[in-house]
Amino acid sequence: MHPALHLYIVEETTYSDGEVIIEEGSQGSWIYLILEGSAKVKKRTPKGTITIDILREGEIFGEMVFLEGGKSSRSASIVAAEGQVRVGLLDTHKLIDDYEALPSELKTLISSLMLKLRNTTSKVCSIIVAK
Repeated sequence: MHPALHLYIVEETTYSDGEVIIEEGSQGSWIYLILEGSAKVKKRTPKGTITIDILREGEIFGEMVFLEGGKSSRSASIVAAEGQVRVGLLDTHKLIDDYEALPSELKTLISSLMLKLRNTTSKVCSIIVAK
């Protein structure tokens, strides 16, 4: 994990195995950093909820909505896995200030990457459900 991310942590929370950290479809622009443990990324599909990824120590989540300006809902649920997971809540105000200082071309690139990630996630879920 990049040490600079610790400078953004404003609060730490621990979740028990199976506890929902973020609910798919909910609103919110917080970004989280996994400090210890792991979490499952779960997506609802017509055939039920599937796990599409496992996040481990040093990985962030919740960034898609943040980078899209908080205008969309959460695209997946994040659920504590394998015992407890400790997460750091990142300072959204500081992140916004730093993000706004970026050149507009870089912000456009980041937005494009977030849209591509969201579309790729949808395609992967469609392929899994089709099987």
